[in-house]
Amino acid sequence: MSENSLPTPVLTKKGQETRKKILDAAEHVFGELGYYDASIVLITQHAQVSQGTFYNYFESKKAIYDELIRQLSRELRSAIKVAIMGATTQEENLRLGFLAFFRWIKHHRNMYSIIQQAALVDQELYRWYYAKLAAGYVRSLKNAMNEGAFREMDHETLAYCLMSIGQFIGMRWVYWENEDVPEAVLETAMSMIMKGIAAKP
Repeated sequence: MSENSLPTPVLTKKGQETRKKILDAAEHVFGELGYYDASIVLITQHAQVSQGTFYNYFESKKAIYDELIRQLSRELRSAIKVAIMGATTQEENLRLGFLAFFRWIKHHRNMYSIIQQAALVDQELYRWYYAKLAAGYVRSLKNAMNEGAFREMDHETLAYCLMSIGQFIGMRWVYWENEDVPEAVLETAMSMIMKGIAAKP
């Protein structure tokens, strides 16, 4: 995880668009071919830019892979944060978070394969991705427990349990079938979760 994209303190609007186009192309190429079969040539061909243009923004294939995962992580966490702003209960907070994840991943289905590749390409980056996501869950769970909405349990353990539920439900319907998660499926998951963690009245 040591390689980074080249410093770009100020980018013109066109520069921002070009950088995004290259990252979008990398998302497609890494997702479809895998890290080891992907190449800068294929990424630039898909982005319809020259290799020279690529190197204006990224030092190497590993550098753009790292930045792609960081960027997708930021976008996903931002989408969830925005979605849960209107929640009035902790249960609604969880439900809206899951729905936001399912909506976002439907537009970034290659994220599943890209992240799993990181387990072989860069374990530190792989752990970073899940740790950042877990941190948001931990904050929400602490708030819920402080309010008395959820019973006291280990925050990190619960965070990874909740992430696993979202991960595999999304994989089953969104990634494998390219479908929306059925409402009954989400409600089944929510019922199981709430019966396990909700504070007793």
